[in-house]
Amino acid sequence: MRPATIKTGEEVLVRPIRPEDEPLLIKLHQALSERTVYLRYFQPLKLSQRTAHERLQRICFIDYDREMALAAEHKKEDGEPEIIAIGRLSRLRGRDEGEMAVLVDDRFQHLGLGTLLYQRLIEVARDEKLATVVSTILSENREMQAICKKLGFYLEADIDEGTVQAVLKL
Repeated sequence: MRPATIKTGEEVLVRPIRPEDEPLLIKLHQALSERTVYLRYFQPLKLSQRTAHERLQRICFIDYDREMALAAEHKKEDGEPEIIAIGRLSRLRGRDEGEMAVLVDDRFQHLGLGTLLYQRLIEVARDEKLATVVSTILSENREMQAICKKLGFYLEADIDEGTVQAVLKL
């Protein structure tokens, strides 16, 4: 758990996800635009699908041997905590490779949270002795491609799939 400062000067706490975060994740998903949902999940997903208890339970109760989920939390004006971004690193079964993805509340995009979460997840991947991390990004998601490029990922387009594979050797 370490605080960080985003471009607005506001401090956020980046910490592992906890089982009691489920209600905060519901609020995060309620704040997302259709575009953000599409860019993250590669398809439109209804709010009811994204906030189903079974799905959120899998996200909040993680198997730390196989994955890590980090939440970026800030305090709202009333002092209540709010999750404004989440990042996930999942070890690919039988390989020393991990897959990474982030989701940032639309109100907090372009403030450095995606980069911050990717940096922290790369630290976790290195600590776990992974050799490579990958992210599959939709071709139109220029923001995520820019983050990956800035962090040293190699980008390769898959024209047929409409995606870009970002690969970082650790």
